Amino acid sequence: MPVIGPWEKKKILIVVKTYPAPAMKGVEVSCTAGVTEDGQWIRLFPIPYRLLGSGKHFDKYQWIEAEVARSSDPRPESHEINVDSLKVLPDRLDSWGARKNLLEPLKAHCLCCLREARARDKHPTLGFFKPKKIRRFVIRKDAPDWSESDLAKLTQKSMFGKAPKRILEKIPYKFIYQVFCDERDCRGHHLSCTDWELCEAYRKWKEKYQGDWEDKLREGFERKMIERKDTHLFVGTVRAHPASWIIVGLFYPPKNGGAYQPRLI
Repeated sequence: MPVIGPWEKKKILIVVKTYPAPAMKGVEVSCTAGVTEDGQWIRLFPIPYRLLGSGKHFDKYQWIEAEVARSSDPRPESHEINVDSLKVLPDRLDSWGARKNLLEPLKAHCLCCLREARARDKHPTLGFFKPKKIRRFVIRKDAPDWSESDLAKLTQKSMFGKAPKRILEKIPYKFIYQVFCDERDCRGHHLSCTDWELCEAYRKWKEKYQGDWEDKLREGFERKMIERKDTHLFVGTVRAHPASWIIVGLFYPPKNGGAYQPRLI
């Protein structure tokens, strides 16, 4: 993707990593988003996470440093990253309290407000909010295999000089949250969720729990998210469909200021 701005070195806290998707540039890439040191949203692309070299793999809530430049992607938060310049820093936010303090200034009132602002001003295209209610978590069957065009992308020679040891697994389901905003006229939102942690939970639990995987997934990502977690959502627009918003990350500290809990997987 061509860049339209100068390269700048930035320090970024990673808060979003989506499950990889086939890509013409990069074989497979993850939508990765974070917060800059001066408190601004930033979307990084392309990041072929599984193809990154030694020492360049980072976790959520870890600081990185890299050269970035505004890309031709019309979404204002989108930046191309110079992968060679990427440095994973030792600094990270391991407590929910520290994470909440950093994210609170970026918290929107609701998705309805984000959509209205996006339609009016063409930004933001990334956001963070707490739904008034999570009604349900939907697991919907999807195509079981990659299409021919996606398979061609996944088997092409990598521009990063290496290929993953195994081809990216196709997730044969779509995961959807039905939520309502804290807005009087909200009619509800059905939001596809591409959070990497959710997809990895499906991959691991279908092997571990066999026929009980769906109940385990619902326990972790529906019942706990509704009953025991102070669940917030990271959301973003889809480049090909500018009016469409999806969930790109889940944020789930314990309710009532409880103690830190390990991540679900």
